[in-house]
Amino acid sequence: MSAVFSAVLTFFFAIPIVGTILVFTIIKIFLKTTKRSLHRALDYTTILYIISVHFLIVTLWGKSLFWLIIVVMLLIAMVFILVHWKIKEDIIVKRVWKGFWRFNFILFFFAYFVLTFYGLVSRAISFSS
Repeated sequence: MSAVFSAVLTFFFAIPIVGTILVFTIIKIFLKTTKRSLHRALDYTTILYIISVHFLIVTLWGKSLFWLIIVVMLLIAMVFILVHWKIKEDIIVKRVWKGFWRFNFILFFFAYFVLTFYGLVSRAISFSS
C-alpha cells in the first residue's frame, strides 16, 4: 500500500498540472462554481509546484537548493507584509497570506515550466553532441 501511495505522490510531483486539474475537477463537483473551484484548486496545489521545482533543481543540477526556495518564500512574505502594511496601515493576516500563497503559485508554476523546458533543451543538446 505504501508503494502505491509513493508512486501516486511521485507522479503528482513530477506532473503537478495533473494534480491541479484533478483537484479542480473534484472541487467543482462539490461547489458547482468554476471561479471558486479554480481558486481553491490553485491554493491546494501550490505545494505540489514548490516540491516539483525542488525536485527539478535536484535532477538538473544534482544538488538541493531547498534552503534557497525557503529563503525566497520568506523574502516574498516580508515584501507582502510590508506592502500591505504601507497601503492599509494594518496587517490583515488572512489577506496577506492569500496574496502571498497565490503569488507563490504563479512563481512556482512559471518556474516549473521554465525548468522543465530548460531540462528538455539541455538534455537534447547533450544527447545530440
